[in-house]
Formats: sequence, structure tokens, C-alpha cells
Amino acid sequence: MAGSHPYFNLPDFTQPSPPSTPPSLPSHQRCRPSDATKGLLVALLGGGLPAGFVGPFSRMAYQASHLPSLELLICRCLFHLPIALLLKLRGDPLLGPPEVRGRACLHALLNVLSIGCAYSAVQVVPAGNAATVRKGSSTVCSALLALCLESQGLSGYDWCGLLGSTLGLIIIVGPGLGTLQEGTTGLYTALGYVLAFLGGLALSLGLLVYRSLDFPSCLPTVAFLFGLVGLVGSVPGLFVLQTPVLPNDPLSWSCVGAVGILALVSFVCVSYAVTKAHPALVCAVLHSEVVVALVLQYSVLYETVAPSDIMGAGVVLGSIAIITAQNLSCEREGQVEE
Repeated sequence: MAGSHPYFNLPDFTQPSPPSTPPSLPSHQRCRPSDATKGLLVALLGGGLPAGFVGPFSRMAYQASHLPSLELLICRCLFHLPIALLLKLRGDPLLGPPEVRGRACLHALLNVLSIGCAYSAVQVVPAGNAATVRKGSSTVCSALLALCLESQGLSGYDWCGLLGSTLGLIIIVGPGLGTLQEGTTGLYTALGYVLAFLGGLALSLGLLVYRSLDFPSCLPTVAFLFGLVGLVGSVPGLFVLQTPVLPNDPLSWSCVGAVGILALVSFVCVSYAVTKAHPALVCAVLHSEVVVALVLQYSVLYETVAPSDIMGAGVVLGSIAIITAQNLSCEREGQVEE
């Protein structure tokens, strides 16, 4: 035959060969990311990284126009109110179903307290240190609360990453706590660290309450309630405890707008992630906020970053890598994870 050797039976290279296609796996053998994997990735990229900009931007707004913390909280809450239009279009009640309305409002109140404590802390404590204490306390409290109330266990790798991230936070904030100044300045600094710790405790309680909510439109409902409860509590407190300030420079307004948008994105992503993964692991992955805040603290705010901060940030990143690698897994399509 033409084009083929009679002894070796070679193929006819003069004819074009059909394109080769990779073999496709059967539908029951294809993999998709597990819920824990999706939750941790959303917490890392959508929760921790945007939140790392919130603290430095809040401090920049305070330095530029002495914007009070409650006024900044009010501005942030205003970004949550338009979610009411989405709920109205879907025909859902703004405050959620009556049987879970109390817990939804409690979740909003805990988040308002957490954010209020965080904004107050960054005014007297470096942004990176405030984020460190808040995230560290939220991680430890989330682990303890999940073990005590939900009986949720963690694997050995998870505990290793959790303890490593907490150790990294201690390395970052430990030297600063040991050199507090005496007098009024030292008192305000200590109060800032206490507020940051209380903010983390309130955050962990809020995440635990959110995991108990299960109804349609849960996420937009709690996001709207955060804005509503925050306004109701912050507006009277602003005029009683602080003095309102009207910023008159573009930098302050830009920082306020950036804080509102980035914080809303982080709020939604963290609320989604905590329904997919263990709350302690979500809080541990959110330690990436600390690394971002330290970078901005050095490059934008021109505040000192000690060698211990760099060392602690490296430990935190390594711990996040351990937790993420341990929980990176896939599920077979058509199979139910036990």
C-alpha cells in the first residue's frame, strides 16, 4: 500500500491525524474542592487580605482629621443598609424569620462591639499590633468555644497550625507589652490592647452565633442587621461619648470610603467561610490580616516594624500554610462526604 512499508506496516504520514484529546474521567471520578477548602480560601482571599487594609486606613483617617471611632463605625454601617433593597426584591423579611430574629440581632450586636473595640484600639495602638491581639484572641476563643459548645474536634495538623499562628502573634506583640510606659501614655496603650482583646472575644462569639443560624437569605439579613444595629447604637454614643467631626480633606473621605467597602467585603466572606470550615481555622487563616497591616504600617504609615514583628509574621504565614495544606482536599462528584 502507498505510504506504508510492507514489512513494518508504518502508518501513512501523508494523511492528517485527528487531534488528540486527553481522556476524560467518568463523572463519578471527577474532583471538586471540599467545603472546608472553599471556606478557607474565601476567608484568606476575601476576608483576611481586605481586612488588613481597614486598620491602617482607619488610623490614617484619625491622623488626618481626628475622626472618632464611633463616627467611623457609623460610616461603615451606612454601607450595609442598601442590602435592604436586595431583601425587599427577594420578598424576605428585613429582620429575618421571627424564630431566629433574636439570635440574628445578637450576632449583629456582637459584631458591632467587636468592630467598635477594634477601631478604638487602632487609635492608641499601632494598627499591626491591634490586629494581632484581636485575631489572636478570636482564634483561641473560637477553638475553646467550639470544643466546649459544639464538640468539634481538630486534627493534629490543625492544632499545630493553630498553636503556631498563636505563637507568631505572641512574638509580634510580646516585646511591645513588656515595654509599656508608665503614666497616662502607658495606661492608654494598655487600654488599647484590652479593647483589641475584647474585640476578638466578641468576634468569636459572633461567629459561633452565626453558625447556629440556618434560614434563606441568612447572609444578607445579618449584613443588613449589622448596619442597623450599628447605627442605632453608635449615633447616640457618638454625641454622648465623643465629639463628631466633619472631615474637610479628600484623604479622610477616601479612607472612610475604602474602610466601608473593604470591611463589607470582608464581613460577607468571613460569614460565608465560617459555615464551611471550623471557626478556629477560619480565624487562624484571618491572621493574614496581621501581615498585611504590618506591611502597610511600615510602608504607608512609616511606623517602626521591629525584627520580632517580621519573625512573628513569618511564623503566622507558615502556620496558615500548614492549615491550608492540611485542609486542601477534594470530593468525588456524586459522593457525599461523611
